[in-house]
Amino acid sequence: MPRLARPLRTGHESRLRVLAARMLLGLLGGVALWLAFPGYDVWWLAILGCAALALATAGSSWWAGGLCGLLLGLAWFTPMFTWAGTYAGAPAWLAMSAASALYPGALGVLLTLVQRTGSVRPVVGAAAWVLMEWARSVTPFGGFPWARLGFSQADSPMLGAVSLLAVAGLGFLVALAGGLLAVAAQQIFAPGRTDLRRAAVALAGATAVVVAPVLVPRPTAGEPVTVAAVQGDIPEGYSRTLTAEPGTMLDQYTDPTHELAASVTAGEAAPADLLVWPEGATDLDPLDSQAGPAATDQIMAAVEALGAPLVLGGLSRQGGAGPPSNMMFSYLPGHGLDQTYSKVYLAPFGEVMPLRPLLKHLSPWVDRIVDLRAGDRPGLISVPLSDVGPVDLGLAICFEIVVDRAVRDLVTGGGAQLLVVPTSSAWFGDGDQSVQHLAISRVRAVEYGRSVAHVSNVGVSGLISPDGVVHQRTDPYTQATLLAQLPLRTEQTLAVRTGPWVVPAAAVVVVLGMVWMARRRPELAGPSQAAEMGSSTGLVPRTAGGR
Repeated sequence: MPRLARPLRTGHESRLRVLAARMLLGLLGGVALWLAFPGYDVWWLAILGCAALALATAGSSWWAGGLCGLLLGLAWFTPMFTWAGTYAGAPAWLAMSAASALYPGALGVLLTLVQRTGSVRPVVGAAAWVLMEWARSVTPFGGFPWARLGFSQADSPMLGAVSLLAVAGLGFLVALAGGLLAVAAQQIFAPGRTDLRRAAVALAGATAVVVAPVLVPRPTAGEPVTVAAVQGDIPEGYSRTLTAEPGTMLDQYTDPTHELAASVTAGEAAPADLLVWPEGATDLDPLDSQAGPAATDQIMAAVEALGAPLVLGGLSRQGGAGPPSNMMFSYLPGHGLDQTYSKVYLAPFGEVMPLRPLLKHLSPWVDRIVDLRAGDRPGLISVPLSDVGPVDLGLAICFEIVVDRAVRDLVTGGGAQLLVVPTSSAWFGDGDQSVQHLAISRVRAVEYGRSVAHVSNVGVSGLISPDGVVHQRTDPYTQATLLAQLPLRTEQTLAVRTGPWVVPAAAVVVVLGMVWMARRRPELAGPSQAAEMGSSTGLVPRTAGGR
């Protein structure tokens, strides 16, 4: 027995070292994914993050893979979502981060099931990433699709692929490049099994995945319209925790609009065809019997001064006593209020409060959130422009731009020629939410081949052409007026047809991968073969790492 003590102890220590190495890969992968998004915007780190999780889970036990995925999620989302606690506080921020991290945790388990032999499976692994991101986009309470892999690629050479495969398909390519990179690492660093030829093939494949989308054209031809957008900022001393004098916020937009009108009259600025104000631009309900007339008079004075239709946002009870709606209103010169849109996809915990009795113990803000009333139709309105004629606008209020169905319905259901994304970023303080939001609009512009007017009350705002290029980008917490020509487009990208099939196709790939893996279970092989399979992870042999 004394002779066995040291080998047993050595084997236990080896298993602990392997587990620690896997956990470290998960943590580093999460940090890489966080840094890939705007705020830091090192897009290629998303590929390294996916590669790290692929290596951490190859040949692992299911529980160790789940732990690695969970650590990746915590290292990714916790620093990324700091803006969520600006007013709601640390408990809400941490709860949101932990809940989001459960999805990469589940992905880690799934990756271990499809990589049980110890070899990275890049195609099946990338498909598993697609399923994880889909699940996080629809559950719970409607999901929260923020921070999907595709949204990290606004400055990447891979961006053009989103017009072919939609956001889900772009995420697949990011994860595929990471998986191929992980294969190369296995072939180079696996003990006693170095295969430089296979490593070179894998690296060439990863390079092709990253570089080839550069060849995808990004058309920008279309009837040009001059779009003006006002970023009003918030009044001095005002925050979301304070109540300003009614009408104070509206002044932040009417005053700069009158200044723009004066510049146009003086020949210092080009005439605008369309004017856009952001979400919450009016703090007076235009449909209220008491405040409405004053709001309309003030809004129409700015519209008539500029001589262009205006689209703006605000809360409204629509003349009743029920819950308010988050709405957009269109005003026409010489006419007044024309059309309205009520936001359909309300943000959980911001515009509706699930589990209110439980969550009110986490933050005092829970009782301050009023459940809004959702609309029942896509945000499509037609606006007559003087030199162009009727133009169909697609409205995606704030977080609606991250919801695939919301944006898709605007382009396919009503043929939106120009997308408008009005948002109120004052909820999120000085964090990176605003630049992340703008990047999402850039990806959507390329995905559907549409110009996007992305307008925030405090920034960052920008007018985006269909190739994803931002024009007239603003700084946060400044008052600014943007003015640029944007092309109108009606042609549909291939992503319109392929997008709905990416997730089902990924599910088929994962199921087939699991069936194939089940037929090659190491348990059915002899001990020497099982050890050989486990050694391909490049960490330690299966017999040392353990299942």
